[in-house]
Order: sequence, then C-alpha cells, then structure tokens
Amino acid sequence: MAQQLQKPVLQKPPGYRDPTVRTQPGPTPPPRKPVLPPSFHSTKRRKSCFRGCCCCLCVVVLMLIIVAAVALGLLYLWFVPRLPVFHLQSFRIPQFKVSAKADGTYLDARTVARVEVKNPNGKLSFFYKKSRVAVTAGEEDTELGSADVGGFTQEKKNTTSLKVETGVRNQLVTDGEGSRLKAGFLSKDLVVNVEVRTGVGFVVNGVRLGPLGVKVLCGGVSFNRLESGVMPKCTINTLKWINIH
Repeated sequence: MAQQLQKPVLQKPPGYRDPTVRTQPGPTPPPRKPVLPPSFHSTKRRKSCFRGCCCCLCVVVLMLIIVAAVALGLLYLWFVPRLPVFHLQSFRIPQFKVSAKADGTYLDARTVARVEVKNPNGKLSFFYKKSRVAVTAGEEDTELGSADVGGFTQEKKNTTSLKVETGVRNQLVTDGEGSRLKAGFLSKDLVVNVEVRTGVGFVVNGVRLGPLGVKVLCGGVSFNRLESGVMPKCTINTLKWINIH
C-alpha cells in the first residue's frame, strides 16, 4: 500500500474568529459625559451677571420715578400753580380804509390793542418768552397785521398791560370782503380777534421751570362792545409747543 502524503496543517492567524462559533458579546462601556469647552461656563456666568445688573437698574429707575412723582405732588400741593389770566383790555383802530381800484380792492389799517395779563399765584412768578400777537377782523378773519412783544418776568400777584400796535398797507382783499369790512367798520359791528402765541414758565426761588407753549385767543366781540368798556376774557390753549419766529 502506497504511502499517502499528509498535507501540512495551516496555522490560523492571530485574532482569527471562526464564523461558525457563536461568541457572547462583551460588556458595553458606560457613556462618556461630554466635555464642555471652558468658554461655555464663562458665557453662562456673564449672562447671569448681565440679568442681575438689568434687574438692579430697573429697580433703581423705578424708585427714582416714584420719588420724583412724590416730590412733584408735594410741590403742587404747596404752590398750587395756576396759569396766567388774559383779558383784552382795549382795542382801537386809528386808521381803516378800503379802496376799490381798477386792479382790485385794497385795505390800509392800523390797530392798537392792550392785553392785560394777571398772575394769580401768590407763591410763584412767571416768565414769558417772546410773544407773537396777530390781529384779525370780520367774518373771513382778515389779517390786520402782527407784531412781536419781548419776553419779560411777572412777579407774584402782578398785573401787566401789554400794548401792541399792528398794521397792514395795500393789502389785497376780495371785493365782497372789502365791502363787508367797510360796512362793519362804519357801523362799529366789526368783530375783531387778537391771538397771542408765547411760552410761559414758572419761577421757583429763582429757578426757571419750562417754558410751556400757549396760544391765547382774545376777542370775538364787536368793535362797538369793546368801545363801551367790555373786557372779554381770553381762552388759553396749552400743552402744545409752539414755534414763534
């Protein structure tokens, strides 16, 4: 019997696993906690400090507002501030001429008005900025000129009379307006109006507060009633800032 040659047995490489042999899975390692960058912690701390500062600032501002409101309330109760009182003391028209020409109707007029200003406060003084005084007449509120009055200071319980002179020259008006103005002037039924725009402020122990823009409307009565001594009280529109040029 012939001798059979035996094949050499192959050596398995290191780490070789027989696919036919089932192996048990090893233990699963615990999950690693993610490592946060150092900048994340510092940003969080900065946000916390910023919120704390904002809260403190809001509390301080709120306290200041409350203190200011209480102080203003006490000042109001102590001084009881009142706005000035205006009256149209007198009104004259030394010149009034309506001329009908070939190219239109023209008006020449000159007025002299006195506006009385009273300070009813016993503990406060007033200061007035430059005032603009405008005069109108008739149903169409025809302009009879305007003038400026310089600023001044008014002491407590004081009455001041302001003299204002206005005028127009060769002012073009419609034919119908000119006729009505002329008839109203001759009959003394012409209705006149005086408007004062100024700024008024308070003076407290030498300290000025304001000014506050006011518009004063005087008149609305006939020239005949003004000549008889009627002193109509003027109305005041305030809480509006008015530009005076």
